Amino acid sequence: MTNGNSSQPLFSTEINAPLASRLRPSSLSQVVGQDHLLAKNKPIAQIINNQTPISMILWGPPGTGKTTIAELIAQRSNCEVVRISAVTDGVKEIRAAINNARDNQYKGQQTLVFVDEVHRFNKAQQDAFLPHIESGLIQFVGATTENPSFSLNNALLSRARIFILKKLTEATLDGLIDRGIDLLGSNIHITELARQALVRLCDGDGRRLLTQLELAAQLADTGEIDIHQITQSSGETIPLLDRAGDLFFDTLSAFHKSVRGSSVDGALFYFAKLTNAGCDTAIIARRLLAIASEDIGNADPRALSICLTAWEVFHRVGPAEGERAIAQAIIYCALAPKSNAVYAAFKAAKKAVDAHPNAEVPNHLKNAPTQLSKDLNHGDGYRYAHNEEFAYAAGELYLPQGVKGDFYQPNPRGMEKQFIDKLAFLAELDKRAELGKLP
Repeated sequence: MTNGNSSQPLFSTEINAPLASRLRPSSLSQVVGQDHLLAKNKPIAQIINNQTPISMILWGPPGTGKTTIAELIAQRSNCEVVRISAVTDGVKEIRAAINNARDNQYKGQQTLVFVDEVHRFNKAQQDAFLPHIESGLIQFVGATTENPSFSLNNALLSRARIFILKKLTEATLDGLIDRGIDLLGSNIHITELARQALVRLCDGDGRRLLTQLELAAQLADTGEIDIHQITQSSGETIPLLDRAGDLFFDTLSAFHKSVRGSSVDGALFYFAKLTNAGCDTAIIARRLLAIASEDIGNADPRALSICLTAWEVFHRVGPAEGERAIAQAIIYCALAPKSNAVYAAFKAAKKAVDAHPNAEVPNHLKNAPTQLSKDLNHGDGYRYAHNEEFAYAAGELYLPQGVKGDFYQPNPRGMEKQFIDKLAFLAELDKRAELGKLP
């Protein structure tokens, strides 16, 4: 537990302090990535600027600024800060904090109790704060990486406002790298590939990014941080996928061709490689939809719906569970019957349009909404398919004069086997109509 007043920040700014501590914001303008809470007229900005602290729960991923926000609130409200870690502290420290708050109240000073990882406190420990929040003895700020609805008591939740912090974006993390490099010294440089790997590795965690950057800089003998120093500093093997380079597109190509080739193992391997490298899942989901149309098509029309549903599940439940839904769709597509007949048919149709750009719509297919169009015999002779036997106007011409059809040639796989039979049946009706053998 650390006690201090507003003139003595909780976090060290000494030159030998960790880079993340030295770069910790000392004002609202220096905080990045939480504009929905800290921009002008946003809720926490108003609390800080008005110097009116309230009890709150800050919920968000690691390294997104929860502790920093608590420090800024305390500084601007002239509160004495009592910091408690739910990981290492217990009832003894809670009692000491309350006693300290009573002493401060006697002296006319407010006390802000900041509890880090508050979800780790049990029900009794959380309840210990309730009467003192209720009486106004303390302003309570809890930080948690867990959903408060499940990890905190309802009684505590009813006395505190919940603010949700977001993961830092890649652009924000990239900016943090620049700030860190500036502070580390002009002799430190980082390669573009190392920068991308570090951003992907830290997955929205600014504190982790700065920690890894500092360690990588210490490992860089020449002052240049490359992918090897990032790998050494993190202790993890980072997939080398430059999103603008050949390796990324080669891997995405291998994923597509594995699904097309009905290789479940290959498809899952490259999917995992792409996600581990921080590839936006939307890129994979879009490619999977293209596969469902281009490589499966009407051999199994359900593939499109399954891929769309998996993408929707990903958006609703997040990456941890959502990636499994994408994997499920990948397996389905890999094992689905394959046909590129839709792809080939549309390509042939576009080629025909290029060859006959000014081909006129047959007169009997034209619309006739006005008297003039009727006078021009638009729509004359049109046969309404629903009134025909088999709901098919046998022998009717639909293509413009001179345009040869037969674009769609289904393959004898999956549902397209039925389409082969249907097209053969319709062709037979056309032939009979041509010979005048239809009733």
